[in-house]
Amino acid sequence: MTSSPLSQPAAHSPRTVLILGARGRLGLAAARAFAQAGWQVLAQVRPASHGAAGTGGMALPAIPGVWWMPVAVHETAALAAQAQGAQVVVHALNPPYTDQAWRTQAPALMEAAIAVARQLGATLMLPGNVYNFGEAMPAVLHEDTPQAATGTKGRLRVQLEQRLQAATQDGSLRAVVLRAGDFFGSGAGGLLDQVIAKRLPQGRVTLPGPAHVATPWAYLPDLARTFVRVAEQRQHLAAFDTLHFAGHHATGQQWVQALAAVAATQGWLPPAGALRVGATPWPLLQVVGLLVPMLQAVASMRYLWRTPHRLDNTRLTALIGDEPHTPFDTAVRQALADLGWARAAPAQVAAA
Repeated sequence: MTSSPLSQPAAHSPRTVLILGARGRLGLAAARAFAQAGWQVLAQVRPASHGAAGTGGMALPAIPGVWWMPVAVHETAALAAQAQGAQVVVHALNPPYTDQAWRTQAPALMEAAIAVARQLGATLMLPGNVYNFGEAMPAVLHEDTPQAATGTKGRLRVQLEQRLQAATQDGSLRAVVLRAGDFFGSGAGGLLDQVIAKRLPQGRVTLPGPAHVATPWAYLPDLARTFVRVAEQRQHLAAFDTLHFAGHHATGQQWVQALAAVAATQGWLPPAGALRVGATPWPLLQVVGLLVPMLQAVASMRYLWRTPHRLDNTRLTALIGDEPHTPFDTAVRQALADLGWARAAPAQVAAA
């Protein structure tokens, strides 16, 4: 079976997944993971504004088992017609990281995902995060931990999940939220490349919180493989269910150590032989954020990296067995290699 950017399969296989927003970091990681596991992948992207190669004319990678579908996500009938036979839909769509974009776009994207999954009779899978729990979150987060969201994004996340749960009540839809920590790996656009390691080639690391505070991090290839494993066990879940992906529970100091090892092999360490470690200038970001909405939105989430917390994955591992888990140092090196900043780590097989 082969794929070309705009081809469509002649017939759907017994295991077919539709990924909404397949050109994003999680969407692309999920497309690769499902295809590697033997699923047929229908990868939705925005129609090209010019040319037929992909979103905005961007070239789409040819991945065996993946068929690209340039159909607007809100065109439910057309999207469902092309995705007939899909048993699972992954909602990997995200608006720009500003409060205004989230308020205006996130609810509509959720409605579009619900509509197409319902028409297909498919299980809708949503990547969740810890925003739901707010600034007073406890140290250990379980699926039934009370949600006390603070801030625009936190309250919106709660509302979106409530809307998804409500959509399952009439029996026409099944859904699962897979909650994870901060994403890293599989390309640019995250805290790793935009803040923490932005100046690593100059021998500097910038931490978003105190070096001793441990928080959850999701290496996207591991999370994507977990989506596959959950999809394959979805018949054992409730009509609406939530699972927690533990990922890596890492401190700022662990990030420094992992990045120092990469810097050493790349020849980026300063003469003193140690990385210079700085702190994110949060007060400055808040001021600049008055003019730059995205920075304002990032600054409002500062509490995430100064509040120790982790995701308990007991229910997830009871369902799928051991969580896919690439060793932290290996994952960090590969994440930097994906950015084109460093040599890839020697090939290793992730646990589980």
